[in-house]
Amino acid sequence: MSQRKQHMLSGYRVLDLTRAAAGPTCTRMFAEMGADVLKVESSPDGEMSRAMSRIRNDRSLYTIQQCLNKRSVCVDVRNPEGIALLRELVPHCDIVVENFRPGVLASMGLGYDVLKQLRPDVILCSISALGQTGPLANKPGYDYIAQAYSGITSMVGDPDGLPDLTLAAIGDVSTGVTAAFAIAAALLDRHRSGEGQHLDIAILDCYYHYHEVSVHRFSASGGAIQPTRTGGHMNYVCPAGIFQGNGGGIMIMAFLHHFRDLCAAMGKSELATTPGWENDNVRLEHRDEVIAVIEDWLATLPSVDAAIEILERHNVPCASILSEAETVSHPHLVARGTVRTIKDRVAGEFQIPGHPIHSNRHAANDPTLVAPLLGEHNREVLMELLGKDASEVDALEARGVLHAKPY
Repeated sequence: MSQRKQHMLSGYRVLDLTRAAAGPTCTRMFAEMGADVLKVESSPDGEMSRAMSRIRNDRSLYTIQQCLNKRSVCVDVRNPEGIALLRELVPHCDIVVENFRPGVLASMGLGYDVLKQLRPDVILCSISALGQTGPLANKPGYDYIAQAYSGITSMVGDPDGLPDLTLAAIGDVSTGVTAAFAIAAALLDRHRSGEGQHLDIAILDCYYHYHEVSVHRFSASGGAIQPTRTGGHMNYVCPAGIFQGNGGGIMIMAFLHHFRDLCAAMGKSELATTPGWENDNVRLEHRDEVIAVIEDWLATLPSVDAAIEILERHNVPCASILSEAETVSHPHLVARGTVRTIKDRVAGEFQIPGHPIHSNRHAANDPTLVAPLLGEHNREVLMELLGKDASEVDALEARGVLHAKPY
């Protein structure tokens, strides 16, 4: 194994049995923070996401984004010999992460009871759409399925039509990060207790956790308050949302104490104390009127940028609404590494989202990290961790238990 830079999670090893987005996001957090992540991919073609975003030299840009600093082991998991190899690897791993449908891991002979026999203090993290328990547990699911069940989808879009999609893997990614936090907490717990545990992390639970006020407002009001989508504006504070400016939309969050600042920016300080405008609750009752006043003011300005300059001068939280194309060259996003440039050995140079954790001790977005080719580390991992010699690995390859491909 090549020498790895020391980072926060150096010294830990993860057996990564994940696919798609939520699970790989979790293990990506560990890989980029120094853990040795063994990404197990099902032969012959590898993890299903290797078929996505193949727009550069037949290399999956999706896989590159999710697999930086992971080691790929491509195994025939339908072959008993392949499962036997995974069982051999478990004692060498602190953590196992999987996101199969509930029950699949156990049917493979790798359930928590088996893993615990192989390594008593192992931490198993099971990520799923709807959870390991409950009436919906066995349904197949992805991010948007969990989002629909959580009530979040019902809150997105125009109130007079069907809900909209968010077009970003918000549930998947945040669930992966939640799972990473849960594993880190379980590692701390293991240091104190000496025991591992089985973590059950569901996308649905994470989505439901996003409800800032809707659930308690509905419950505490006995159903009198029925939260619903309100298009481009928030439904419990005002003004807050997307306003029409000259040449585009502007995100303005001028609720609570910020309303006075907005009134001053518009040259209408008297509105802050006008009856029916003095607090968020009463402004909500006049929301259309409030929106009209703000948009009439914005219409007097030459551009969105001119409006933002005035709003920022008065400390009103606001933002221009950037397109994807605008984000990749935005000075702030580039300076922080929020937008990150990758130089892949097969796909070449392109940009991806950066790692979100910044530390004064460990730099984010290490430019030396690479994503593995399919099965690239079969030989390295089996010889290094399991003590197999070259002839044994050759025999496993010849029998089709191990696979490798140059993409």
